[in-house]
Amino acid sequence: MAPKKAPEYTFPAPMDNDTLVGHADILQSFMNAWNARDAHPIHPVWMLTGPRGIGKATLAYKIAKNVYGNVGDFFIIDLARNIDKDGKNKSDGKVISVYTVRAMIERMRMSSMSGEWRVVLIDSVDELNTAASNAILKLLEEPPAKTLFLLVTHQLANVLPTVRSRARVEKMRPLTIAQLRELCAKFIPDADISTATLKLANGSFGKIASLKSSGGDVIYEDLIELLKNPRASYGDIMAMSKKIAPNPALHGILLDAVAGFGLADMYPATTHAIADIARVNLEPEIAVFKIIADIKKCL
Repeated sequence: MAPKKAPEYTFPAPMDNDTLVGHADILQSFMNAWNARDAHPIHPVWMLTGPRGIGKATLAYKIAKNVYGNVGDFFIIDLARNIDKDGKNKSDGKVISVYTVRAMIERMRMSSMSGEWRVVLIDSVDELNTAASNAILKLLEEPPAKTLFLLVTHQLANVLPTVRSRARVEKMRPLTIAQLRELCAKFIPDADISTATLKLANGSFGKIASLKSSGGDVIYEDLIELLKNPRASYGDIMAMSKKIAPNPALHGILLDAVAGFGLADMYPATTHAIADIARVNLEPEIAVFKIIADIKKCL
């Protein structure tokens, strides 16, 4: 009998997602400031920061949509719209180029005569290369009139201090288990999401989406079972490595296993070992095998 094919899941991009769960306090703070902008000028730069997958970009787009009737132009900077020096699409890159930022600034100059509000959404600041960050900084030093900047960032520590100092920083909290269940019921109602998977997500629905899309939740449960099994062989470890290694998005479950077993001393070394897989071009299966074997030795 052929193995049962894992169900395929699709999740809307933040731009197309009208479902925001949590973060109502930040949305209300913005709307209060926006609605009172004639009496009290609104801060031109709002930075939404917090772990990946908790709804920062969804909130940013919701804010933009809520004010869209009052804006003349909407500019988006992200990897999907990334361009190279020749203006050609470079959406397969890992960093946002300065050419993308410069092109946006030029379009802003062309729209400045309209007198309407404009929104600039950057998703995310973490992905701007150094030159692009400096170009944004110059823009923020003297923000254009009637322009609202919405900056999404996953690691506040990675943002230039000079950029942070010019923004109103809103720290967004991870989602609760109840909020994660609400999102699961909305987007993957037919999926069996265990409490273990919900806890594994650490408040990130994006992580649940990634795990379900890749089958990572099942692989994680198999990994934990393997690590707990005193009779597991090197062959079993290699078989598990072959499941995890081909998909870099699954490498993080090794860190989840380290955390799950309370092996805090292993966390830094495991983090470096995972990073080395891509940075040093190691053979993924062998590298993952060694990580799993090292975890098992500590149990």
